[in-house]
Amino acid sequence: MKTISATTLDETDRKILRALQRDGRMTNADLAKAVNLSESACLRRLRALEAEEVISRYTAIINERAIGLPISVFVTVTLSSQAEVALTAFETAIATVPEVVECYLMTGASDYLLRMVCRDVDDLERIHAKELTRIPGVTRVSSSVAMRTVVKRGALPV
Repeated sequence: MKTISATTLDETDRKILRALQRDGRMTNADLAKAVNLSESACLRRLRALEAEEVISRYTAIINERAIGLPISVFVTVTLSSQAEVALTAFETAIATVPEVVECYLMTGASDYLLRMVCRDVDDLERIHAKELTRIPGVTRVSSSVAMRTVVKRGALPV
């Protein structure tokens, strides 16, 4: 099987990806029709995209407000050390905090940027005091509350 990369994706692969980003639950028959392929050819391409992890997983996008998590908070975290062992320890610990929905190792003044969701300011304070600041090696935590989401895309420009 050929290795798929951004440079080897052809227009049909891109059509498959765009269609699935619009509706990840569509049947193979509907997908094949949408991209003008036979069902067997479409399924072969889809399996190749999955095998090469161009498609890494399928998921449902849940409305955060609808489930009682209306507040998005962006948090920068600075560690006392950038040694590999310190980074690994932080990443292992932060992965256990369910309110952290995204975590990025960063360049610049802070080591990590997190996006968290929470119910209210009291919930934010609890997460800050009982979770974030108790992780060994954390020396600074700075939070910014998002007032409104302006752009939030679930689809990539393929």
